Amino acid sequence: MAKLLQAPPKFLPPEWHIANKTQYASAESQRSRSERLVAESQRLVDEIEKTTQKTQSDVNKKIEQRLDEIKFWKQELDDKLEQIVNETEVLLTFKTRLEKALESCKEPLFIAQECLLNRQRRVGIDLVHDEVERELIKEVEVLQGVMALLERTLEQTNEQIRLNRSAKYNLEMDLKDKFTALTIDNYCSNLTNNTPDIRYARNVVKVEGNSVSPEDWVDFSNVNIEKADKQRNNSLALRALIDRILSQTASDMRKQCETVNIAFKNRVKETKDAKNKLEIHLAKVMDEITSQEKNIAALKKAIIDKEGPAKVAHTRLETRTHRPNVELCRDMVQYRLISEVQEITTNIQRLKDTLAQAEVELKGLSRRQLSLEEEIQVKENTLYIDEVLCMQMRESISINNF
Repeated sequence: MAKLLQAPPKFLPPEWHIANKTQYASAESQRSRSERLVAESQRLVDEIEKTTQKTQSDVNKKIEQRLDEIKFWKQELDDKLEQIVNETEVLLTFKTRLEKALESCKEPLFIAQECLLNRQRRVGIDLVHDEVERELIKEVEVLQGVMALLERTLEQTNEQIRLNRSAKYNLEMDLKDKFTALTIDNYCSNLTNNTPDIRYARNVVKVEGNSVSPEDWVDFSNVNIEKADKQRNNSLALRALIDRILSQTASDMRKQCETVNIAFKNRVKETKDAKNKLEIHLAKVMDEITSQEKNIAALKKAIIDKEGPAKVAHTRLETRTHRPNVELCRDMVQYRLISEVQEITTNIQRLKDTLAQAEVELKGLSRRQLSLEEEIQVKENTLYIDEVLCMQMRESISINNF
C-alpha cells in the first residue's frame, strides 16, 4: 500500500532545460516545414491555375478553329447543295421537254402510217412504189428512229436525275451532321467555369472507337462535294446533249415532212396531168366513136342503096334471057350488064368488108372508151387518196422545237 502511493520521479533542472529546448526545436522544425509547405502549395496552386487557364484557353481556341472549319465546310456543302438542287430542277424541265417532244412524234408517225395504209387502196397501175411511198417509208423510219433516240435520252435523263438526287441526299446528310456538330461545338464554346449546368461525366476521357481522323473528316466532305460536282457537270453535259438532240431531231423531222409534202404535191400534179390527158384522149375517142358510128351508118346506107342498081341489073339480065331465037345475042349490053352485076357485087362486098372493119374499130373504140373511163376513175381514186385523205390529214402535222 505504501508502494502504491509512491511519488513520481523528479527530474533534475538540467533535464528540465533540455526537455524545454527539445520542445522548442521540434516546434520550430515543424513550423518551418509547414511554412515551406504553405509556400510550395501556393506556388503549386498558382502554377496549376496558370496551366489550367492556358490549357482551357488553348482548348477554347481549338474549339473556335474547329467551329471555323465546320462553318467553312458547311458553307461549301450549302453552295454545292444549292447548285445541285438548281441543276436538278433545270434538268427536270429538260426531261419535260423530252417527254413533250416524244409525245409530239406520235401524231406524225400515226399520220405517216395512215398515209401508207390509205395509199394501199390505190388500184390498177396507180398502185406504184413511187417517190411518195419511198419518202413516207423514210419518214416512218425517221420518226421511229427519233422516238427511239428520245426514249434512250429520257432514260439517261431519269438516271442522271437519280444520281443528282443521290448526291443531294449525301450533301444533306453531311450538312445535317455538320449542323449538329456546329450546334454541339457552339454549346461547348459558350461553356465557362461559372456555367450552371457543368458537371462531371463518367467514361468520357477517351477517344471513341468509331471516331475518324481530321483527314478522314475532310475527305468525307470532299468526296461528297466532288461527287456533287461530277454529277452537276454530267448534268450540264447531258442538257447540252438534249438541246442538240431536240434541235437536230426537230430539224430532221421537219425536213422529211417537207420532202414528203413536196413529193405528194408533185405526185398529185403528175396524176392530174395524166388524168387531164386521159380525159382529152377520152374526148377524142368519144368524138371518133361518133364519127365511126356515122361512118357505119353511111356504109350501111350505101350497101342498102346498092340493092336497087343490083336488082335492076339482075332484072335486066333475067328479062333479056327471054329474047327469042337469034335475038338471044351476046351483045355489048349483055356483057355490060354482066360486068355491072359483078361490079355492084364486088362493091357491095367491099362496103361490107369496110363495114365489118368499121364495126371492129367501133368495138375497139368502145373498149378504149371503157378503158379510159376506168383509168380516169383510177386516177380520181388516187387523187382522192393523195390529195383529200393524205394531204389534208398531213396539214395537222405540227413539228415544234421543244
